[in-house]
Order: sequence, then structure tokens, then C-alpha cells
Amino acid sequence: MPTYQAPLRDYQFVLNELLNIYQETELKGFDEIDADLSDAILQGVADFATEIMLPLNSSGDVEGCKLLDGAVIAPKGFKEAYKQYVENGWGTLTCDPEFGGQGLPEVIGVFATEMKTSTNMAFAMYPGLTHGAYSAIHVHGSDALKQKYLEKLVTGEWTGTMNLTESHAGTDLALLRTKAVEAEGEGLFAISGEKIFISSGDHDLAENIIHLVLARLPDAPEGVKGISLFAVPKFLVNADGSLGAANTLCASALEHKMGIHGNSTCVMNFDGAIGELVGDAHQGLRAMFTMMNQARLAVGVQGLGVSEIAYQNALIYAKDRIQGRGLSGVKAPEMAADPILVHGDVRRMLMSQKAFNEGARAMMGQQALWLDKAERHNDPEKAKQASKLAALFTPIVKGFVTDRGFNACVDAQQVFGGHGYIHEWGMEQFVRDIRIAMIYEGTNGVQALDLVGRKILSDKAATLMQWSGLVKQVIAENMANEQMKPYIAGLMDSSGDLEKATQFIATHAEKNPDILGAASMAYMQILGITALAWMWTRTASTALAALEAGTTEAEFYQGKLKTAKFYMGYWAVQTRSLRKQIEASSEQLTQFEECDF
Repeated sequence: MPTYQAPLRDYQFVLNELLNIYQETELKGFDEIDADLSDAILQGVADFATEIMLPLNSSGDVEGCKLLDGAVIAPKGFKEAYKQYVENGWGTLTCDPEFGGQGLPEVIGVFATEMKTSTNMAFAMYPGLTHGAYSAIHVHGSDALKQKYLEKLVTGEWTGTMNLTESHAGTDLALLRTKAVEAEGEGLFAISGEKIFISSGDHDLAENIIHLVLARLPDAPEGVKGISLFAVPKFLVNADGSLGAANTLCASALEHKMGIHGNSTCVMNFDGAIGELVGDAHQGLRAMFTMMNQARLAVGVQGLGVSEIAYQNALIYAKDRIQGRGLSGVKAPEMAADPILVHGDVRRMLMSQKAFNEGARAMMGQQALWLDKAERHNDPEKAKQASKLAALFTPIVKGFVTDRGFNACVDAQQVFGGHGYIHEWGMEQFVRDIRIAMIYEGTNGVQALDLVGRKILSDKAATLMQWSGLVKQVIAENMANEQMKPYIAGLMDSSGDLEKATQFIATHAEKNPDILGAASMAYMQILGITALAWMWTRTASTALAALEAGTTEAEFYQGKLKTAKFYMGYWAVQTRSLRKQIEASSEQLTQFEECDF
């Protein structure tokens, strides 16, 4: 079975030194946290994830969920583990204290999510979807709806889902057919239709499940402007908060899928099921996007989390497995062969994973801090700026990180050779599980198109230029430091390619809008690589400062510098070929006829 060591020291580095979150005095609630509190919380989550969640990962994958007599049963041990999860209060960390939450910043919660995802992605999805449902109701629900549902969702006593997809309508929600009509009782509606691919759609972990369902009212206009969002409970809730009769909905089937077998992915049927509006009529997509954007950050964290545990185990294997001899000579003469860690290609795969994981972790922390600033900053203008930056980078944390996280898991599997293909080692499960992250919550191709079309061109790259100003600030602050030149050079090169790619797309898309789709994926990769180069440059600057101050952890900070330099030489240089790809092939892609494929 795979092992896991929570990267707690790296969390401390990102929170305490790189982002300096304890100096964010203008953010509401940040004065109530300190490093000791953060360390204690993350250590507690690490213990639960390692001791309770990890042992269930492989067995949950083998057993999967079962649909028996119309009810879904989670794998053995999940129900007991979830009960302990609720009792420990792990679902309450970042929720509103008014409804029983602890009110912690997202920048701390994001790393708790990483550890849960690393150790058992399928299990972590149950509370993950619940938090998304909480967010949508918290932002858009009426006071009555909040009082009815939020406390139970915060504690995890009840879980939540999001019901968007229909068999004929995936990303194009304008096509959905699920109907809502007024029902007997004030503010109640009867929901009828079928939804597919519903994660955590039914299970035996909690006594009630609150489904957030997109549906159309009879007077709804055509397209996405006619979609409303409804909260539809598995069991109706009485006025005193107790559970009433079963609602007229059910999981009619479980999807037979590639991975995340421990999570119940259901076909859900609603047959006049009673629900209540979340937000205003015909404004459901706006409310659902609150949940989806929360989910997109969580999905990006999945890309990082599974990549991290895969890397850890590949590194252990590479140090232990002996095969062949180093090309420059014998490295372990006392052994029959050298550990495979001596081989260049094994080192390439492992360092590529390490550089990606640590850079992506820093980027996730930055994204979460922007979200905290958007919600908590006492200066409305700064809150607005942070909100725009978080929106710009949502396709990066979801699309780029899951793309490259999946590739990292494949590399980790490759380190194991033939053993990586065998279930007992865990690598093939990691590859299967994380593959879905590139698909759900908007496929990565959709994320890339959203980035280019909505986040770059719609505001004439104003937000991108705002972020570019932060990049230039880092360059200017470190330009005079001779030791920073390798990192500055890499960041300048990649940001230069990003600027040229942006100009190319903006210029050519005016004449041929189809170029947006043809170039968007490569563009998302350029921005993602450049964003991590920005984080690694800041990391290098922070590490050098610690070494100059005489730290007692010289090995840790020297390791950061070595990894940063590798990132610039291996990762950052990829932006050049991606830019050339955009310039050379985007126009050609738009000109192919159907018969050419």
C-alpha cells in the first residue's frame, strides 16, 4: 500500500514566508490566526488523512459503491470514517461561524483539502461537494433557506451535491430539460428530470443529502438565462428541523467508471421532487457558478494532491529499487546493482514532479489568498482587484494544474516500471482516479477557451496586465541580486513568450475567431508555466533571504533554490515551443475541412 507524509514544512513555508499571511492585517479575521494555530490544524488533518483515510483508499477502489434496493452503499469503512470526520469538525474549517463554522481563511483550508485528496480522493469528494453546496446557499440563498440547511451542511451531518449534467447536455447547459413547476405550499416547486454523472449523488454516510438542481420554470426564457437553481433534499425537512418523508427522487444507477470507485457517481431521477429556489428565478446559473468555482479550485487541488502522493511513493521506490549501473560508474559497489535513482531519466521524471508540485502548491496558496482578499479585505477596491485575479487564474488552477498533475502521476507510474501497472503498488489507481479531474467541472479545453475568450480578450487583457505588473515588480526587486539572475532570466523569458502569444491571439482572432479555440490550450499552458515561474522566483528570493539571515534549516532552503533552478531550465523554457506552436499551427487548424480528419 502506498505511504504518505504530509508536506507540513512546505505549508509553513508558503503560509509564513512566501505569502506572509499573518501580516495581512487588512483582512477580516486574519488577526485571529497565527502560525501555531495553523500548524495545529494542519497537523490534525494530516493525522486523520494518513491514519483514517489512506488505509481505505485501495480497499474502497477495489470494492466500490453498490446500489442495493434503490439505495447506494459506500465501501466498507467509509461510513465509520465519515462519522469520525464529522465528529472531529474537519468540514467546518472555512465555514461561516454564524452557522457553526470556524471561519478560517481559504488559504489554510486549501492545504487541508490537499492532504485529504492525496490520501483518498474518492472519500474527500463527499465533504468537498458538500462545501460547494454550502457556498452556493450561503451566497445566494434566502435567510430561511440558510437557517434550514447551512448548519447541517457545515457540520457534515448532511451532505450536498450539484446536479447539472443531463445525457444530452453536458457543458452546454442551455440544452437542459429538467422542469420545475409550482407545488402545494408557499415557495415550493416540484422538480422532474434526470441528471447524470452526479458525484456523491446517494450514499449511506449521512442521514440527508441536499441536491442543488438546475431546472427550468414554465415561463423561463430560452437558453442559459432561463435556468433556475433549486435545493432538493433527499428527505423533506420539517419546520422543527427534523427529517420528514422521503422525497420523490432516487439514484437509478451507478456509473461504471475508470476511477474514484469509492465515490458514488449516480444517475439521479427527480419525479416531482419538492425543492426550493436558491436565489432568484432564472438566475440559477449565477448561483451554480458560485458552487462550480469553489469546485474548480478543489479540482485543481486534486491534481496537486494526487500528484504529491504519487511522487512521494515513486521517490521511495527509486531509492530502493536496484537495476543497472550509473553511466559514469558504479554508485553502490556494495550492492548487486545501483538504485534506479542514479539514472538520468528517472531523475528527470522525479524532479519534474517535485518542481511542479511545490510550484503548484505555492500557486494554490496564492489563489486561495486572492479569494480571501476578495471576501475579507476592508478596502473594496483591493477586494475587487483580488477577485479579478482569482477569476483570471481559475482556469489555471483547474485546467493547467490537473493537466500537469495527471502527467506527473503517469511519470510516477513510469518510475515503477512494470510494477506501476500492478494494483498493489497504488500507482495505477492514482492515474485512474486523477484522470477525471481533467474532465469534470468544465473540461480543460473549456477552461482554456474561457481563459482566452472571457478572461483575456473580454477586458482587453486588463487583468492580465494587472498580474503582469506583479511579475515585473518581482523582477525589479531582485534584478540587482547576482544570485537571483538564473531565476529572473527564466521568468523574463516565459513572461515574454506569454506577452507575444497574447498579442498574436488578440491580433489574429479579430479576423478569425476560430483561432481562439485552436490556440487556447497551448496558451493556458504558457500562462500556467509562467505563473509557476513567478512563484518559483519569489520562492528563490525568500530562500536566499533565509540563508543570508543564518537559518538553521540551510538544507531546506538550498533544496528550494536547486528546485527553482531546475524549474527554470526544464519547465520555464517550454513556453517558447508553445508560443511557436500557437503562431505556426493555430491558423492551419481553422482551415481543415471535415474530410481532412
